[in-house]
Amino acid sequence: MLEPYYIQGVVEAGCDEAGRGPLAGDVFAAAVVWGNTKDDDMSALLNDSKQLTDRQRYCLRPYIEQNAVAWAVARATVEEIDRLNILNAAILAMHRALDRLQVTVGHIIVDGNRFKPYISAETGMAVPHRTVVKGDGKYMSIAAASILAKTYRDDYMLDLHKEFPLYGWDDNKGYPTREHYEAIARYGVTPYHRKSFKLYK
Repeated sequence: MLEPYYIQGVVEAGCDEAGRGPLAGDVFAAAVVWGNTKDDDMSALLNDSKQLTDRQRYCLRPYIEQNAVAWAVARATVEEIDRLNILNAAILAMHRALDRLQVTVGHIIVDGNRFKPYISAETGMAVPHRTVVKGDGKYMSIAAASILAKTYRDDYMLDLHKEFPLYGWDDNKGYPTREHYEAIARYGVTPYHRKSFKLYK
């Protein structure tokens, strides 16, 4: 079981993103305030979303939404990715998720090693944060955020697949697979492709 990460008396949010690597689609992020550790089978399953099956992720999503103290999901668009670069767009999505939380956050832990200060709308001050490499495999709130970000982005890519079925987004979710490159070479790019990425091999 992963560990909670507590600072006494401080409401803490875990953040993670999904979709930095794909050639197409928005980047999603989630913020989760987890609270006390729950000693049950579902809580024991919480882990980095990449270590879970699709079925496990989608089973855990309603569990997270029902048991978290607070949670939110947000995104940055393809246009913002191309304008800001993918790192800055992913951080923007995380900031937007934090904006949507229904609680006042006093500390943030973020998966990875890059983040920009998040300014609280209530205080006008930067909220203290800590980056944690592979944090989605260490702390419950980050793991929960990774699962929400991943499943909501996958749903979004399945919707885009209905509009553009030739690119295999129901399977590759926009990631740079051989089949995806071949489809781009054959059919060209869509409005959902990231023009700042290398789209042709």
